[in-house]
Amino acid sequence: MTAEPTTAHSSRWPVPPQDGYTVDDLFTLPDLPPHTELIDGSLVFVSPQRDFHSTMIDLLVSGLRSTVPPEVKVRREMTVVLDRRNAPEPDVSVVRTEAVTGLDVTRYQAADVLLAVEVVSPDSEARDREAEPHKYATAGIPHFWLVEMTGTDQHPVVRVYELDPVTKAYALTGTHHDRLKTGVPFPVDIDVSADALKEL
Repeated sequence: MTAEPTTAHSSRWPVPPQDGYTVDDLFTLPDLPPHTELIDGSLVFVSPQRDFHSTMIDLLVSGLRSTVPPEVKVRREMTVVLDRRNAPEPDVSVVRTEAVTGLDVTRYQAADVLLAVEVVSPDSEARDREAEPHKYATAGIPHFWLVEMTGTDQHPVVRVYELDPVTKAYALTGTHHDRLKTGVPFPVDIDVSADALKEL
């Protein structure tokens, strides 16, 4: 009996380099799925998202853009290069305007990011709550928000963190249930109630 020949439809996963992938690989490997992230040299593929995830991003982007000053821009789901082995894709980022050099930009450097926001998904809880905030803090991103859906009423909660320059770690500065109101990185006042989410 002879082995069946390999068909044209079979596919092979790429074998990662011994030391893991780099940012250069992330942007040059062919046929990667949309929203692939690079975490500690490993490629991370994003699972299909719940409606809460997409709608919450829309709510935050709209709210941030309503008060954003001209020196910064709000972006959703764009790669942020932290170092050569880490390039996550925050759900929302606030970046310096001078970093937005054209419509063909595919990534931003951590030094250009003032705020990174992660909306927790079931398949990425550990990354959203632990790994990525630690990496954002180490890279010097001054502000971080963590957004979750709580309880059976599916109510959004936004936890706001600020970077402590001494410890290089985030400190919780507020937990917001119905209205997200803060003065940093610029004055923000967003209705994050369950009703506001349902209206979108």
